[in-house]
Amino acid sequence: MSRSKDPTQAPRIRPIYPRDLEYLTAWEQDDLVVVDALNPSRDPSHDILPSALRPWSMWLKQLGHWAIPNGQRWSGFVVESGDHPCGLIEVSPFNRTRSTWRVDRVIINPTAFSGGLSNHLNSPLDKVGSQLLRHCFESIWEARMWLAEVAVSHTSALALYRQNGFQPLAQVTYWDILPEGLTQLAQQEPDLPNVVAVSNADAQLLYQLDTAAMPPLVRQVFDQQIQDFKVQPVQGVATQLMRRVQGIDVLCGYVFEPQRKAAIGRFEVTASRDPRRQHQAELTVHPAYTWLYPELLSHMARLLQSYPAIPLRITSRDYQPEREDYLTKIQAEPVERTLMLSRSVWHKVREAKPMALEGLQLPEVLSGLQPVGKPIPGRMSWYNPISEGSYWPSESTLRSSSQPASKPFPKAGRRSDPAPSDQGIQDS
Repeated sequence: MSRSKDPTQAPRIRPIYPRDLEYLTAWEQDDLVVVDALNPSRDPSHDILPSALRPWSMWLKQLGHWAIPNGQRWSGFVVESGDHPCGLIEVSPFNRTRSTWRVDRVIINPTAFSGGLSNHLNSPLDKVGSQLLRHCFESIWEARMWLAEVAVSHTSALALYRQNGFQPLAQVTYWDILPEGLTQLAQQEPDLPNVVAVSNADAQLLYQLDTAAMPPLVRQVFDQQIQDFKVQPVQGVATQLMRRVQGIDVLCGYVFEPQRKAAIGRFEVTASRDPRRQHQAELTVHPAYTWLYPELLSHMARLLQSYPAIPLRITSRDYQPEREDYLTKIQAEPVERTLMLSRSVWHKVREAKPMALEGLQLPEVLSGLQPVGKPIPGRMSWYNPISEGSYWPSESTLRSSSQPASKPFPKAGRRSDPAPSDQGIQDS
């Protein structure tokens, strides 16, 4: 039975397969592609391998995911209308607990809207992109937070994310240190006596450093734990083999403070042996030790002297003003400015039971505070005769006395009536 080829039928969404990644090279339009720059080195095989080998590379990645049960997962969805693919989205977990996910890229097929699809999909990036994002929010139930990063000049992508509930989290600037600047930095002698190689035993120290180096809101969205700074043995071996094939070396270390027994700075340099690419560096410095910026950059520049003379890409965020000031001082070039966005999906708990709280009325909630019957007024006197030196007997005292019952009780508040004396009560 042949599949329907009517392009006007409602789009359907299915999981992404490695064979679908051939669309990445076919759909090349900047206005319909939203690429996440949060982790540009996530999949460097797209830049090195030929287009014919990329699907095979993704199949190998899938096999690696099956071999490593606790490793990071790669996922995505494709929206189709008949046999015509309309768009593609790639997502991946950001942390080991999989509580925060990120949107790696959103790609729309520009040729799918030339015919009947344009009748019911007026804005491709808006309609198809929103449909893919909403499907990710609903299907990936373990994600509590979502991350995305988009260039500030990509107005259509910013509108797409804002329409789907994303809020600004931080501004990110990407800097390039040219080979001439790296040579000048390498000539300086860094004062780093306590540089230690990174291992799994140092995960606690690195977690404390990462926690102190970012604001509370960013730390809450990232939601990284100690296990995020550990590398599993099998996954480490597979990563090393992949890096050797791609011609990449990772040099990392941290600065240990012996008095405080804490890590105050960390660096990770991804050095490339291919001159067509560029070096990348991740730098984390404790806010109380900003003097480490020139020392760590000089140390990284010395490590890169044995590699090809290509620029070094480093990032800075708006809550790191000391880093941006130093990069401006050494004449680094800001090549790209992006906006990091985040979205919470805690509202899904409320949507699961819409009538749980909304159906309750206020009298039902506060039924215990309602009066049982009509209140009965009692006899109360706001007159205080003690201040005038007089004594007013109580009603029980008068009832126990021998006075006739027909004598009325003196009215409260009447100062003109004489007060009965104690002697008169005793004689009667």
